[in-house]
Amino acid sequence: MLARLTPQAPDALLALIRLHAADPRPDKIDLGVGVYRTETGATPVFAAIKAAEQRLVDTQASKSYLGPEGDMGFVAALMPYIFGAGDPAMGGRIAGMQTPGGTGAVRLALALAHKAGVRRVHMGLPSWPNHAQILADLGMEVLAFPHARRDGTADLDAVLDAIDNAASDEAVLLHACCHNPTGIDYTPGDWDAIIDAFAASGSFPIIDAAYQGLGHGLDADAAGMRALLARVPEAFIAYSCDKNFGQYRDRVGALYILGPDAAAHDAAFSNANALARACWSMPPDHGGAAVRIILEDAALTAQWLAELDDMRARMRGVRDALAAAGTAGRIDLAPLAAQNGLFSILPLTKDEVTRLREEHAVYMAASGRINIAGLTGENLPRFIAALAAVAG
Repeated sequence: MLARLTPQAPDALLALIRLHAADPRPDKIDLGVGVYRTETGATPVFAAIKAAEQRLVDTQASKSYLGPEGDMGFVAALMPYIFGAGDPAMGGRIAGMQTPGGTGAVRLALALAHKAGVRRVHMGLPSWPNHAQILADLGMEVLAFPHARRDGTADLDAVLDAIDNAASDEAVLLHACCHNPTGIDYTPGDWDAIIDAFAASGSFPIIDAAYQGLGHGLDADAAGMRALLARVPEAFIAYSCDKNFGQYRDRVGALYILGPDAAAHDAAFSNANALARACWSMPPDHGGAAVRIILEDAALTAQWLAELDDMRARMRGVRDALAAAGTAGRIDLAPLAAQNGLFSILPLTKDEVTRLREEHAVYMAASGRINIAGLTGENLPRFIAALAAVAG
């Protein structure tokens, strides 16, 4: 049996992690792994999470099963932050369930779309690599359109064309904010045009919301998505707490479904629960329970929001410092100030990326994607100098 399996190429990011770990140079710079880092290079547990976890240890009476939908208190507590405080459920039109991280939410959203008859998904490239892997595993086809223009702005014409031309067995996958891997988001004007296109065409939107709060704030980062959901009859929203609560290894996410009315959720969630049951059975509880405890306590909520503000401010400071450098060789760093979140892509060749690693101990993905949070006041000048040396 096992001899029938064909060896798969190793994951490029995991290989990069191993290379960085084995590098003995003390001044090496890791811009590859997609986690937030402080000015000292740490990825700490949020203090609010620590407090919530202690409360969970002190009060949790059982670890019995919760069911495939997970902690529904967690799912409900998140909704005002994602969809707005006024009427987050939109009169009962939005409901959700817990998933193992944002990846689990994306997987479940696409599997449910597939079960509903969707066979092809329009997706802007470049995108998060796992999007394509999940689609391939489900036997769904990617219909690619260019996400970004050379000037560092989103290719609005391309996404509008995808929305306008999506067939009844096709969906359109968009990032809510802090686009991975480019950092290039849609402007408010872009969102207006995108929303009008969805409303006119009837195309089905799937929104990956993995980085809310890391761009310009919770409300600003969700504004386009919220406006879209107010205009369309149906949508899936895949949400992650891994970044904005620092819950990477605890795998905390949720799938939300927008339907025309509350009754429409019955069939959707019966299918979603069946798909979840067959895949992971029950989502892990600990991280979601910690998030719920934070959002149910005003003091812990305020502490979490302050920590999230600090993360966002640090990354904004790094972007501004890079942009202020102007150019490094032929690389124009100015557009990075207008981009958002953890990631940006630099127009480097694979050979230049290799030279950065081998000659300057700077580690990044072969695509030129960098994790902004891997840069600090100490290593940023050396990074810019290394860029200038290889891309001169």
